[in-house]
Amino acid sequence: MSKSGEETRTRILKACWTLLEQGPDAPARMSDIARAAGVSRQAVYLHFPNRTELLIATTRFVDEASGIGERLATSRATTGGPARLDAYIEAWANYIPVIHGVGSALMAMAANDEAARAAWDDRMAAMRHGCDAAVQAIVRDGALCPGLDPVRATDLVWTLLSVRNWEHLVIDCGWPQGDYVSETKRLARAAVVADTP
Repeated sequence: MSKSGEETRTRILKACWTLLEQGPDAPARMSDIARAAGVSRQAVYLHFPNRTELLIATTRFVDEASGIGERLATSRATTGGPARLDAYIEAWANYIPVIHGVGSALMAMAANDEAARAAWDDRMAAMRHGCDAAVQAIVRDGALCPGLDPVRATDLVWTLLSVRNWEHLVIDCGWPQGDYVSETKRLARAAVVADTP
């Protein structure tokens, strides 16, 4: 892709990001995004053949621009299962406030908007992959709770880390972010890590 083409693509992604952060009622059709980016609809379609691909690309662009790789580096480098679980929770839990505007818009739109649902599902699948990696490290350590299989353990961690749970505790209940992180770590360990003698 030419430099000008890459610049246009980036403008489109930034415009879509900005519109999503305005909330679920902000106009986010292809024409709205083109207008916000200062390009034609044809230019948007040249880079993104449909709205689903544009929204998915936008969420991945948000991740890249927000340094998700660096945020996850400690978790990925940690070998011990329980420590990796803690590191993953710390990384994701502290990332939720960064992506909350985009995430809440996509979640609200998802009920009636297939493209928004696909974009949010794509990111939640990536987040679940991180939960699974932490659980697999626990399994390798022989530290998974007795009677709990790895899939269910991943289900539990993934659910504990949902954006909705963060909203309930931090926004609705007024928990400080640090308390949310520490309590989520404690709950996740209690749910999936075996008691040690």
